Order: sequence, then C-alpha cells, then structure tokens
Amino acid sequence: MSLLGRKVWAIAEGYIPAWSHGPAPQMISHEAVCILNPSDQDARVAITVYSENREPAGPYRFMVGARRTRHLRFNNFDDPEKIPPDTPYSSVIRSDVPVIVQHTGLDSRQAENALLSTIAFPGEE
Repeated sequence: MSLLGRKVWAIAEGYIPAWSHGPAPQMISHEAVCILNPSDQDARVAITVYSENREPAGPYRFMVGARRTRHLRFNNFDDPEKIPPDTPYSSVIRSDVPVIVQHTGLDSRQAENALLSTIAFPGEE
C-alpha cells in the first residue's frame, strides 16, 4: 500500500493580524496549519518559521497521531517563542512520516470576515 503525503511542506504566506472583530475564541484572526496523518505511525512534526527581518524561529514540535488530524494555530505557538503579530512570515513543515498539509487563515479585523484555505506546497526530501 502506498502512503499519502510528503515529509516536507512549505507555506509561503503567513500573517497574524494584531486584532480581531467578533467573539473569542471562534472569531480571533488566525493562521493555522492543518495536518493529516493517514499512516499507521504517529508523526513527529517540526515547523520552522521564516521572517523578512529576523532569524528563523523554531522548530516548533508537535505530534500527530496515527490515522488522525491536527489543526495548529500559529497564533498559539510559544515554544521556543511567540510569532509576532502584524509580521509577514513563511513556514516549512517537516515530518518523519508522510503527511498532508493544508493552510487556513481567518482575518476578522472587520465584521465582513475573510477566510482562506490552500494546500501547502509539497517538497522533496
């Protein structure tokens, strides 16, 4: 049986607005990485965040269980450091087993919300 996914993914777009409109926590502006692990092994995931004017942050480490999904808000990343709001960034996701990665973002700075979602760029190992 062939596995779905890749071990390396990239998301070029990232931006966390500094404020939001609407009730928390549902309507807080955020960026998220959605990871699907269809394999029979737990996935150890490391995310590195790149910025325009500072050294890369991370890796941020997470576990995604076998045959499970996990949605991680970049806003909540804090170890080894917080990702600053109002700052463009990009990210590279590495996993020890093949996974599928999707990126979503909610911009709720005004009452008319904007939601985006896109598949991340699959890399080669």
